[in-house]
Amino acid sequence: MSSIPNPVLPGCHPDPSICRVGEWYYLVTSTFEYLPGLPVLRSRDLAHWETIGHVIDRTGMLDFDGIGSSGGLYAPTIRHGLGLFWVVCTLVDRDDPARGGNFLVTSADPAGPWSDPIPLDADGIDPSLAFDDDGRVWMHGTRLAAHPEWAQQTEVWVREYSPAQRRLIGDEHVVWTGAVRGAVWAEGPHLYRTGDGWMLMAAEGGTEFHHAVSVARAAEITGPYESNPANPVLTHRHMGRHPGVMGVGHADLVQAPDGSWLAVLLGMRADDGIHYPLGRETFLCPVEWQDGWPVFAPGEGRVPNAVPAPWLDRIPDAGAWQPDDRRAGDIPPADPRWTSPRALPTEIARIDGGAWRMPVRAATLSDATAVAFLGIRQQHPDLDLRCVLDVADLALGESAGLVVRQSEDDHVLLQVTRREDGCVIGGVRVAAGVREEGPETPVVGEEIELVLRVRGFEYLFEHAGRTVVTAGGRELDAAATGGFLGLWIGVHATSHGAEPHGEVRIARMAYEPVTRTGIGSLGR
Repeated sequence: MSSIPNPVLPGCHPDPSICRVGEWYYLVTSTFEYLPGLPVLRSRDLAHWETIGHVIDRTGMLDFDGIGSSGGLYAPTIRHGLGLFWVVCTLVDRDDPARGGNFLVTSADPAGPWSDPIPLDADGIDPSLAFDDDGRVWMHGTRLAAHPEWAQQTEVWVREYSPAQRRLIGDEHVVWTGAVRGAVWAEGPHLYRTGDGWMLMAAEGGTEFHHAVSVARAAEITGPYESNPANPVLTHRHMGRHPGVMGVGHADLVQAPDGSWLAVLLGMRADDGIHYPLGRETFLCPVEWQDGWPVFAPGEGRVPNAVPAPWLDRIPDAGAWQPDDRRAGDIPPADPRWTSPRALPTEIARIDGGAWRMPVRAATLSDATAVAFLGIRQQHPDLDLRCVLDVADLALGESAGLVVRQSEDDHVLLQVTRREDGCVIGGVRVAAGVREEGPETPVVGEEIELVLRVRGFEYLFEHAGRTVVTAGGRELDAAATGGFLGLWIGVHATSHGAEPHGEVRIARMAYEPVTRTGIGSLGR
């Protein structure tokens, strides 16, 4: 039987939400401070996904300036109803809780354009929505409990939304405060119509090792809700810290083409049971309905390495990965993988044939503003990346180079800097906000190839066959730094605070996964 390998979306694709309209499935994930924000992916078979657009893709839709890493766009939900596609999401500033908030956008076409954001007068994060049989729209989300029984207890609220008035109306109903006593941070709540009632599904335990999925049901959407005696219905925390997939949760349900049920959810591949440089990825899990409740991974109890898919008429090609049937090789400027923190890539650089031309900016990667950085997600545990930079137009004192980025406080660079007597190359490490620069050596020529070799937790930056600087995935990943992101690989250019004058040409960026043998699903 044909099957779909997990994860279906490797690399940092967290908080997946999915809906089905006709023969098509549409999926969105969180993007935090990176733009364009909230990719919209489309599939007919749940195995092959194409990027058809982004929800936040215009200048000025939202203000990201000053929002630090792991802030930004959290946990979108996508649904279809009343003739429109709807996405609800939260813009988060971790340093200023009063900024941002929950919002709604709609579109007749999931590829866009999407409407300007409509603010929702509701505290908290992770909004979702459901359509009643009578056409009413019900918003719901999660927040810290108003009167907690324990620290970091959260509650799920439900309230009607008026499309005509473009606002929440009527009474608010708090319907859920946790399936397990002591459980923290209920996340990603979704409500589903089930027969003559409603089911609530939410993640609990925080989006880390203790993540879990719980469900409850009620006759009315506003409750009261009855907890499933089997809660949590899915978790990997009971298996302990071993190499494999951990932290599964934040699920959304959908029917497969053959009428069976599946969940999309996040999980983290951790070679050592702790660290996950690729971030939280999107997985598939089979679901059966028994006694009116969903059973995840029936008979197995854990997210499988591959999901049986008898409806597939084309199996994933060897060497390809999702989305967009990726192949090893060059990444042209038009490729939707390109992102930039707090600004659109086309605001940071301009396309020049098959290359990017990126003007230098004064800001560095340590600044929470729109910096000169273009990058892509790391999607494989082992890879070779080659980057060719034309530094002929760098001005005196300006630098450009190859970066592995986690945040403002944690990143590593192999950079070329123009000095009075020519260009030099050297490594820079920024760990917990502390910058350490290595020795500089002269570099010959103005088209310079920089190479990054990643083997598990080892990151080697090379030039001319020599390792210049190294980094460790255990020090850069979210488990170590406290963020929510996987690692990004890209190019950065800066004048180090001085007035910028130059630019760098990204002549080539080539990404090649390296097949790892002997470790099962982690090698894909």
